[in-house]
Amino acid sequence: MHNLTIAEIIRKLQAKEFSSEEITRHFLNRIQKLDDTYNSYVSVTEQQAIAQAKAADARLAQGEALAMCGVPFAHKDIFCTEGVKTTCGSKMLDNFIPPYNATVVQNYLDAGAVMLGKTNMDEFAMGSSNETSYFGPVKNPWNTNCVPGGSSGGSAAAVAARMAPGATATDTGGSIRQPAALCGITGLKPTYGRVSRWGMIAFASSLDQAGVMARSAEDAAIMLNVMASFDSKDSTCVDEPVPDYTSTLEDSLAGVKIGVPKEYFEDGLNPGTRARVEDAIKEYEKAGATLLSISLPHSNLAVPAYYVIAPAECSANLSRFDGVRYGHRCDNPKDLMDLYKRSRGEGFGDEVKRRILVGTYCLSAGYYDAYYGKAQQVRRLIKQDFVDAFKEVDVIIGPTAPTPAFEFGSKGDDPVAMYLEDIYTIATNLAGLPGMSIPCGLVDEKPVGLQLIGNYFAEGKLLNLAHQFQLATDFHSAAPVSIKE
Repeated sequence: MHNLTIAEIIRKLQAKEFSSEEITRHFLNRIQKLDDTYNSYVSVTEQQAIAQAKAADARLAQGEALAMCGVPFAHKDIFCTEGVKTTCGSKMLDNFIPPYNATVVQNYLDAGAVMLGKTNMDEFAMGSSNETSYFGPVKNPWNTNCVPGGSSGGSAAAVAARMAPGATATDTGGSIRQPAALCGITGLKPTYGRVSRWGMIAFASSLDQAGVMARSAEDAAIMLNVMASFDSKDSTCVDEPVPDYTSTLEDSLAGVKIGVPKEYFEDGLNPGTRARVEDAIKEYEKAGATLLSISLPHSNLAVPAYYVIAPAECSANLSRFDGVRYGHRCDNPKDLMDLYKRSRGEGFGDEVKRRILVGTYCLSAGYYDAYYGKAQQVRRLIKQDFVDAFKEVDVIIGPTAPTPAFEFGSKGDDPVAMYLEDIYTIATNLAGLPGMSIPCGLVDEKPVGLQLIGNYFAEGKLLNLAHQFQLATDFHSAAPVSIKE
């Protein structure tokens, strides 16, 4: 059962080949059996899952055609879930039980889906390796000595290890696509505003975007159909009609123009990764697409601009966690200042503190124009690069990450080296564009991701290209040796 895709699970549930309760118990048993190894879940909601599965079975018996009725899946622990602890991977929120559901969570409940639990993540979504969680690092199912990528590493590892057929995730600088690449699964970050951020704990509000992780593009399309909606509670949510993303998966690629940016194939790209990506690009040429060499001339400025803008926004967003309004409160404070200092000092981890300090400095009097203002100007140039490119091409293609999964601790002492892991993904967040990662081969028995970047609200085109690639190849079906049965 655990090797079935979401599309196959839906078909078999509707054909009464098994019940939602049976497949839900199957995944719960796998989590109990395997997750001590991978640490991909922060909490498992067994009783709630069984109750939801029984309710789904009753609906299926009555012929209700809800989009994901009875399908088990997982939520990243950044989404508020009513009555279920939501930690954001931090000691600061270790005891936080939301009284409401995030819009994304409610959309899945309304579609009849079954929540297995909440997945582990880098603290407040800050990290490229999933080593900063208060609840310990997540291990990559392809090689447990290696990271799964971050910050949605728990969701990626859970899907790769067949402990959930799909999971929600978020992407501020590549946190869906990079872990999807390192764990050999399919990950989609939609256009900024396509999916509501209401009830999603904020890291950097102008960059954060919820998305999906699944085994295939078809599954990602099914999940995005459920997740995407206009939400009046989120002022950044865009009121655009939501198409049926499964309806265009079979479209021909003949005549599709694909741009290959030269900046994505320069120094720093692992040779093995380059070879797998170049092989994948040739598959599109075989399918009738036209390849065009393009330039994104300000790509080299994306990382430095991001690491001014994102910390600046995080320093403002995380100011609410002070032990008074929200979050961990220290024991026996001497006075108010002691309460603030010790609550935040004890509640936040080192990476979060680093980014708060950087952001506070960038926003401080005398430095705002020199750093934050300049970074926003650079962001505009990066966006213009994409606007110009999409006048010539339909989709942009390249590597998702510069290397396959790396070993734990290998970049822990060098924040800049860690930040460069997102060098190919950050620019799309700065521009607000949709991006996707799909598996395209192995290097040293570790997965490599192929990145597809689309124009605004072109998620359907990305899913179409990904699905056609997955019809012609079987990289997305490969499973880690450690979990094969």
